[in-house]
Amino acid sequence: MLPPSTATTLIALLVATAASASAAPNGWGWGGHTSATTTAKATTAKTTSTSAHATSTYSARPVPSVTPHPRNPGHCHQTPPSQHPRTKVCHVAALGDLQDDAPNIYAAAQKCNGGGTVILNEDYYVRTPLDLRGLSHVDLQITGNISFWDNVTYWQSEMFFWTYQNATSQWVVGGEDVNIYGYGVGILDGRGQAWYDAYAANALIKRPILLVLSALNGGVVSGLNMRFSGQWYNFVANSSNVIYDDITIEGASTSSHVAKNTDGWDTYRSDSVVIQNSVINNGDDCVSFKPNSTNVVVQGLVCNGSHGISVGSLGQYKLEYDVVENIYVYNISMSNASDGARIKVWPGLQSALSTDLQGGGGSGHVLNVTYDTFYNYNNDYIIELTQCYGQSNLTLCNEYPSSLTISDVHFRNFWGTASTKYKPVVGTLVCSSPTVCSDIYATNITIPAQTGATAAEWRCTNVNTTNLQVNCVAGL
Repeated sequence: MLPPSTATTLIALLVATAASASAAPNGWGWGGHTSATTTAKATTAKTTSTSAHATSTYSARPVPSVTPHPRNPGHCHQTPPSQHPRTKVCHVAALGDLQDDAPNIYAAAQKCNGGGTVILNEDYYVRTPLDLRGLSHVDLQITGNISFWDNVTYWQSEMFFWTYQNATSQWVVGGEDVNIYGYGVGILDGRGQAWYDAYAANALIKRPILLVLSALNGGVVSGLNMRFSGQWYNFVANSSNVIYDDITIEGASTSSHVAKNTDGWDTYRSDSVVIQNSVINNGDDCVSFKPNSTNVVVQGLVCNGSHGISVGSLGQYKLEYDVVENIYVYNISMSNASDGARIKVWPGLQSALSTDLQGGGGSGHVLNVTYDTFYNYNNDYIIELTQCYGQSNLTLCNEYPSSLTISDVHFRNFWGTASTKYKPVVGTLVCSSPTVCSDIYATNITIPAQTGATAAEWRCTNVNTTNLQVNCVAGL
């Protein structure tokens, strides 16, 4: 685990190093649940607190300025407050004693819809589904703590649902120009331990994602502390023009049951997304670009204990065409991970990665992806490109190769160390056939051999090795 002081130092180091990084490659062309909205009775949201400890009128905090920097996919921006003024303020008084605050939060969001600020500065408890979709010009200012009820049995039939990988959540946010500001103190607590333990007993249970943005056009999420998600921490689905900034993610299991599938971010069917300036301690992908993620920038992240920053997995669903295009990953510190940079594609036949995750046989393409300025510490693979994801039988992968094409991919300015797990191999670039991969480049890769190895070796198959400035060893 990296303490904040170390994280800050690493980001400063990477920013200084990035000043000498080369420009983007040629072609980089840019600078569920179906039930009705919550119907439970709700106390009318008020602009003054009705709790016993305060009666003064609440005022909204100044809106923090959030700008994609240094890279921007071209469309991401924060809506100027003057363009759609927030003229209403709605404070939610917590009920306390573990009572359900979801109806009151919903009522406040509706009252402030169309130009208002919802103030959440106390300790809240969500016990029922909270649907905050369809909002417009609303800011949620979370300077308190929102915790989610961890009754696994209750939530199995009550969560919002997305067909893709059976994604579920206890609340969802969407609409136009909807922002969530935590000011560095706001907390979302998924109370994940119950889910980690339940998943160990039954891998098919539904587990909640901590925050889902669905059908959101224009929004900022900043200054939040995300803790103990039951599954992924963030799912950005069917959305556009979204910026995440200054997020901390933390939450390990306290029992023998490991916290599984705790991705930091998953983007899906979304365009123009920026994720930046954040610290992530988790146990799965730090960021994952799921199918139909386009024009995404990830920059200034410190990731620890993860599965890397990943394209995919892709090709999971037969007869579906997956697209990932125009991805820029920049100025990253990755430590104690299974992978640094990763592209993972299912083979051409159905395979089972685990009880709750099977797939293969889909098609699509990956185009114009860059990983640039990437520090590695003790990562098993510095770079992994595979089209045999989820299948341990290499013979079957060769017999049923993936048809998904991968082209115009650049790995550059990588340095640091690999773990000894695959010694002497430090990376693998393996395509299913030479016809599906083209223009794969690895330049300025500085990774020494692990202790006891004479040279750092790379597994390179069905790729043009003249474009790879790494030690490709035949027969690996």
